[in-house]
Formats: sequence, C-alpha cells, structure tokens
Amino acid sequence: MNGRVAIVTGVSSGIGNATARALVGRGYRVFGTARSPASSLPAGTERVLLDVRDEASIDAGVAEVLARAGRIDLLVNNAGGSVVGAVEETSLEQARDLFDVNFFGAMRMTQAVLPAMRAQRSGRIVFISSLLGFLPAPFAGLYSASKHALEGLAESLDHETRTLGIRAALVEPGFMRTSFDSNGTLAANLVGDYQQARDHSREYFRKNTEGAEDPQVVAEAVVEAATAGKPRLRYPVGKRSGLVAGLRRYLPAAVFDGFFRKQFDLDFTDAPALPPTSGGRSAKPPAGERGAKVA
Repeated sequence: MNGRVAIVTGVSSGIGNATARALVGRGYRVFGTARSPASSLPAGTERVLLDVRDEASIDAGVAEVLARAGRIDLLVNNAGGSVVGAVEETSLEQARDLFDVNFFGAMRMTQAVLPAMRAQRSGRIVFISSLLGFLPAPFAGLYSASKHALEGLAESLDHETRTLGIRAALVEPGFMRTSFDSNGTLAANLVGDYQQARDHSREYFRKNTEGAEDPQVVAEAVVEAATAGKPRLRYPVGKRSGLVAGLRRYLPAAVFDGFFRKQFDLDFTDAPALPPTSGGRSAKPPAGERGAKVA
C-alpha cells in the first residue's frame, strides 16, 4: 500500500478524523483539508488549506497535492453539514448553503481530482453518505435530500469512469458517536405546529447518537471501499443501518411506515395544540444558527 496518496475532506473531527487515521495506518500518504491553519489534524496527516465551497480554493489545493505527491489515488468526500427542522421551517438560503457543502462541495472535489485519476488510469472516490441517504427522516428533509442527491451522483459516476480504472463507492453510516446532532443548525423559521414532533425527533436522534458506535467502524468501511479489488457501490455501516435497510426492503410499506413513525414518536394524539405566533411562525433563532455548518 506504500506510495498511495489520499485526500480526505473534513478531518478535524468525527468520521473524517477517524478515516484519516485509518488510512495513515494502512500506509497511505494522507492530505487532510481544512479551512483554517489552526484546525487540528490527525497524526501523520498533511494539511491542505481548502474550502469545498470555493472552486478556486479546491483547484489550488488539488494542485498543491499533485505538486507534493505526484498523484492522487483516493478522494474521500466527507465534509458536510446539517439543518434540523421541518421542510416548511427551513429557509431557501439554508437549503442552498447545505447543498453547497454536502452535494456541490463533493462534486467540485470530484471534478478536480478526476483529470489526474484519468491520466494515471486508476483511482477511488468514496462518498460519505448516510442512512438518511436512502431513508429520509422527519425534520431532516434537506439533509436527506442532499444525501439522496449524492447517492445519485456517485452511482452515475461509477458507471461513467469504470472503464477508465476509476471506481466510486458510497459509505452509508447509521448512528455514530459524533457531534453530528449537536452541530446541526436549527431551521430559520420555526413553526409552533411542528414543535412537539420536532422535539421528539431531535430527542430520538440525541439518544441514538449517545449510545452509537465509534466512527472508527466507518473508517474501516472507507478503507475496504478504497482497497477492495472489486468494490461494492454501497457500504451500509452500523447495526441499525443494515437492520433498517432490511426492514424497508422486506416489510410491507404500510407496516414499515407505522414502525418508522413509532420510532420517532410522531403519532401522538394527546398533545395540546400550540398557538402559532404571527403568520404561524415563532421567532427566528439567533443569526449565528441560521447557516449550514461546514465540517
């Protein structure tokens, strides 16, 4: 494995941090992207200043990696953010910001590394998707939509580049012990009618994240996708991810729908109606909570 070169976006914490450490352990020369020179990086990871929302920044960062290492064998598109709230509550600005990171950020990075991979007739591109990339969750509609878009992009890409020696793969984690839930940006225009259901959903995510698996299991799946002779397109990760995927595949739709809603405690009937504020909306959260956060 010596001599292999990887770029991992969003390495300061969580899945990106674990992935960079795992790849270093497998002998990769790992370049970790960061927007700030002060961001912490895993041991053995080389810093590249880069913002996945900025095409010029990406071009400069990829050129720097090629100048220093001469090749790129693996790209792990991990950087991402989230917005928590109902579809009605989420502003279009928040939706655009979220897609700019989760979807277009990955697309920009992919387009930037493909010329080098085509020239060497080899390469792997791994997208960190999510359980929500194939199973949308309430009050995570925009995040789910961004991951659904990523899944479509990756599958098309794998068909397009396979004869050029380049493969794409999706790693789909379920609940992991990361700061994903606490770092989620709250929707900009909260509506009283959604409050109780939103609170139930957030509590469900919080509880499951607290007792979840370590992101190292995701890193191991990334290594498998990067090194397998015949990689699969999708790598569900975590006990709940595989279980829920199986239940959705084999249970009748109405039965699964009831099971899924029960998990989020959505069908409560004894809750008093919450009086809406002017226009049906409550006050907006502080300005600092309105934009999608970037890993």
